[in-house]
Amino acid sequence: MTLWLTGDPDADRLLDGDPFALLVGMLLDQQVTMESAFAGPAKLATRMDGFDVRRIAEADPDEFVRLCATPPAVHRYPGSMAGRIQAVAAAVLEQYDGDVTRLWTDDDPDGPTVLRRLKALPGFGDQKARIFLALLGKQRGVRPAGWREAAGAYGDADARRSIADVTDPASLAAVRETKKAAKAAARASR
Repeated sequence: MTLWLTGDPDADRLLDGDPFALLVGMLLDQQVTMESAFAGPAKLATRMDGFDVRRIAEADPDEFVRLCATPPAVHRYPGSMAGRIQAVAAAVLEQYDGDVTRLWTDDDPDGPTVLRRLKALPGFGDQKARIFLALLGKQRGVRPAGWREAAGAYGDADARRSIADVTDPASLAAVRETKKAAKAAARASR
């Protein structure tokens, strides 16, 4: 299945073909729209003439902030996100020799192990790690034993909760409605 996460064919093609770009898109998915977050790697790829974990990890931090802040910015908070992108790139480089797929392939891990590895990455808390695990399982065919359970509600087959469930404009709208309803319920319970 070809990914449809941004509505931009070039950005989606990068996410589809580069697991590290997909990871960075997930990292950026906070305080901006999902499509904007997942379009961030394509913006960087254009500015860096490619998307390479080593080049990102080893880039001069000030120059990398400038790349992230160049309009249109990679994120609403380009400075802090530049640091997070470089930190996750450095972790992937150091712990997995630059191959992000080793998070879910090394030693044939089960779902809870993959979740634990994701949560160990800079910028990946519990919720973000669960959503990414669900994205891997639902749209990338990465389905280690127990992945749905480890992903929690995000792993539910018919869910419309997160980017893991976005496959076209209609599913994006459904996820937005679910999020809107959850926020309204949270406000009402206060």
